[in-house]
Amino acid sequence: MASEKYSKTLKVLLNTFLALLYLYLFLLGIELLGSSLKGFGINFASALIRTTSNPLMGLFIGLFATTIIQSSSVTTSITVGFVAGGTLTVANAIPIIMGANIGTTITNIIASLGHFSVEREFNRAFPAAIVHDIFNLLSVLILLPLEILFHPIERISGFFTDLLWGKGGVTFNSPLDIVIDPVSHKIMSFTGEHYTLSALLAFFLVLLAITLFVGTLRKASAGKFETLIDQFLFRNALTAGILGLSLTAFVQSSSVVTSVAVPLAGAGILSIEQIYPYTLGANLGTTVTTILAALVTGNVNAIRVALCHSIFNVFGITIWYPLRKIPIFFAKKVGYLPGRKRFLAFIYIIIIFIVIPGIFILLFRR
Repeated sequence: MASEKYSKTLKVLLNTFLALLYLYLFLLGIELLGSSLKGFGINFASALIRTTSNPLMGLFIGLFATTIIQSSSVTTSITVGFVAGGTLTVANAIPIIMGANIGTTITNIIASLGHFSVEREFNRAFPAAIVHDIFNLLSVLILLPLEILFHPIERISGFFTDLLWGKGGVTFNSPLDIVIDPVSHKIMSFTGEHYTLSALLAFFLVLLAITLFVGTLRKASAGKFETLIDQFLFRNALTAGILGLSLTAFVQSSSVVTSVAVPLAGAGILSIEQIYPYTLGANLGTTVTTILAALVTGNVNAIRVALCHSIFNVFGITIWYPLRKIPIFFAKKVGYLPGRKRFLAFIYIIIIFIVIPGIFILLFRR
């Protein structure tokens, strides 16, 4: 009896260790992918942002630039820099930030591809991944026309900037950087400026880590791990939202926080209804570090752009959480076909994140 109990305890500890190891490899892959794409895309993204001439072009530039460099915070930082330097106005920056919010969701879809080989898992993972896209797309659909016509985000950000102006900021470094950056930097120094090689390595690492992570979760899902996730951390919408907000403010990356939940959906531990409020919390959490960083600069325009980011997300949540059945419905419907015909997932990525923004940018630049 004692030996059986010891064996079960050992098994739980082993599964926990393996789950954490595979989660680390997944996060390392995401970090490496971002670093690789920034390497050959950041100059192009900067040049794109500088050419913003109207709200629609700004939206698609924000989307396209963030897709290329895999970081909405980098896109936002570049935008803040241009606003502070007088190259962009606050009004021009707002659509770019909206586009960056959409572009950052591609990380979730990449995470869902780890379930590509198992149809049942992919049927659950892909809709859970794109609910973040749908939320941001629906928010932009309502808020961008309102912003063009009445400028509510710009006006409210101006009011709060006056309150915050002159206040000191707080610096905070993500604890993930301590354990991930040294390994990521070693790999990047090994591959040098061969960014395509490091990007391919990162993509392989992400897919491998998710496959192993889900396999471990599947073994543990009949035990206490599933109970912890389902009945404690994601017990209701409030706890899920607070978890998403807190984790994102802590690790300073909404794409990492939301993409970690995708394998849990693929494994059948979480539903899309549980992931949705968690995603909204993460969306809001990502603005916390932007505001802190802007306060540190002491630049009034930097603070104003950071506040625009927060206000956009607050407005989006205010609209689409009470009406949550709509984005969840669209995520399930849009995710249904790629779930059945999995090659359509790649077509979805190409059309939403590359073709549509690329065409609009080319049209508006003429």
